[in-house]
Amino acid sequence: MDIKNRLLEIKNSIEISSGSKRVDLLLKNARVINTFSGDIHKTHVAVHRGKIVGFGEYPAKKTMDLKNAYLAPGFIDGHVHIESSMVKVPEFAKTVLPHGTTAVVIDPHEIANVLGLDGIRYMLTSSIDIPLDVFVMLPSCVPSTELETAGAELSAHDLSLLLNEERVLGIGEMMNYPAVVHQNQDVLEKIAIAKNKIVDGHAPMLRGKHLYAYVSAGIRSDHECTSVEEAKVKLRAGMHIMIREGTAAKNLKGLLPLVNSENSRKFLLVTDDRHLDDIFREGHIDYLVRTAIKLGVDFIRAIQMATINAAEYFGIKNLGAVVPGYQADFIVFRDIKKLDISKVFKNGRLVAQNGKIEPKVVPDYKGKTRGTINVKWIEHEDFALKAESKNARVINIVPNQIVTKLSIEPVKNDGGYVSSDMDRDILKIAVIERHMASGRIALGLVKGFGLKKGAIASSISHDSHNIVVIGTHDGDMYAAAVQVVKMQGGIVAALNGQVLDALSLPVAGLMSDRSAEFVREKQARLNAIAKTLGSKIDDPYMAMSFLTLPPIPEIRITDRGIIDAVKFKIVPLFVK
Repeated sequence: MDIKNRLLEIKNSIEISSGSKRVDLLLKNARVINTFSGDIHKTHVAVHRGKIVGFGEYPAKKTMDLKNAYLAPGFIDGHVHIESSMVKVPEFAKTVLPHGTTAVVIDPHEIANVLGLDGIRYMLTSSIDIPLDVFVMLPSCVPSTELETAGAELSAHDLSLLLNEERVLGIGEMMNYPAVVHQNQDVLEKIAIAKNKIVDGHAPMLRGKHLYAYVSAGIRSDHECTSVEEAKVKLRAGMHIMIREGTAAKNLKGLLPLVNSENSRKFLLVTDDRHLDDIFREGHIDYLVRTAIKLGVDFIRAIQMATINAAEYFGIKNLGAVVPGYQADFIVFRDIKKLDISKVFKNGRLVAQNGKIEPKVVPDYKGKTRGTINVKWIEHEDFALKAESKNARVINIVPNQIVTKLSIEPVKNDGGYVSSDMDRDILKIAVIERHMASGRIALGLVKGFGLKKGAIASSISHDSHNIVVIGTHDGDMYAAAVQVVKMQGGIVAALNGQVLDALSLPVAGLMSDRSAEFVREKQARLNAIAKTLGSKIDDPYMAMSFLTLPPIPEIRITDRGIIDAVKFKIVPLFVK
């Protein structure tokens, strides 16, 4: 915009705010939650051309009496992977808008690990015309490490091609923290290109001088804290703490005791990975705010953590507050504790009421992606695991966390081959490379799922998203894996060599092209089927998807083998 047009815009804003012209909308009798002043004041709020222009009486084309309801800024999710909802961006918007989320900061590293820059562009393009602000942090670790095979590899030069896009805010979570500390040239170049933009962190359990080195490199946040002690160390090092409450990782209750009046502006509420069923049942960021209040956090402070804190951290102008000059993104509710959102406004337009999206406010997106399941022919014998020793490394899941624990366990030997041991809840797990048709399949053992029969499989496995399968029987593992390939990606449950049910995910093997309601129902059915197979985890598919994530301690499995996620190296499955 040239200076002449900008001057005209400023003059028009001044005239409108001065009350000399009619505004588009006057919201009367609102109790405004002001995230700047930290108080609540009763007033009228004037809106014109999608922005707030002033408080008090204004001539208006349309008025709406809020009858002393609270008016707060729309919520901002400061770190979310939309792909993990398993629906396209417009469907995600339809799901979260009724819960008051009007802006999200996404790190599309899931789809980038499959499709590279084309995946990031897909997320940007599919979010253009929807009433949800979608900002992007460019994935810093594609692949996340050299210990897995991804569908793409993004260099600093590749990322620089998108860095100046209007909605790109910086570089996303730097998961490969050892590479930062040990000055890996490629990793440091990705930090360097950010210049004055934000670089997000991802450094579980990092402390001491390595933490200081990590922060000194220019990394400003972390969403992997699981204890007050860890968060306090990182807070003292100057980091913003993203308090995460997703589906697999739940850290809200554990971290909130650290929040107080002196430090609260350094905290953001984020979901990271939250499945549709949790959003439908509990909510999105509104659930985090509601829970924080229930756990004793001051009401206004909780609202700030879900709004202005994120806007200021990311440098997003005109979001996160109900003040003149800011976007007219509001939520309306009557009860502070219940946070019963009755209306949601985006750019001054009513987009959701009483938990329902308004008709036709979110257009669908018809763009396609190429097929992404490229697997060498799978054989039943590929799942056979020869017993090389009496003992093996076993991945132990930790309930409600994405960290894992290592144990050394005796294997169940069946004629020289390892079989799943349901009595001890030690099951076979396989990871099948699905990008390059390399034929590479890694086999391992996992404890904590509880399956007594059958198998489950998925093309969602963070971060490289190879096919992952857990089962009690090789034949069922084979049947489930083959069905994933046939569908060009998806989630499957199998028993006695037959597919019990499946959810097709044709968009990069990560997202459905169906409605959120359809995906939710199918997920619920697959989880219910898993229960009949013996699963003691509510969502075993999601828990399984994190077992392939090398940057998270303590032990993982990728298509390249068993990973010591503390020392960042491949280790043998069997222990002599």
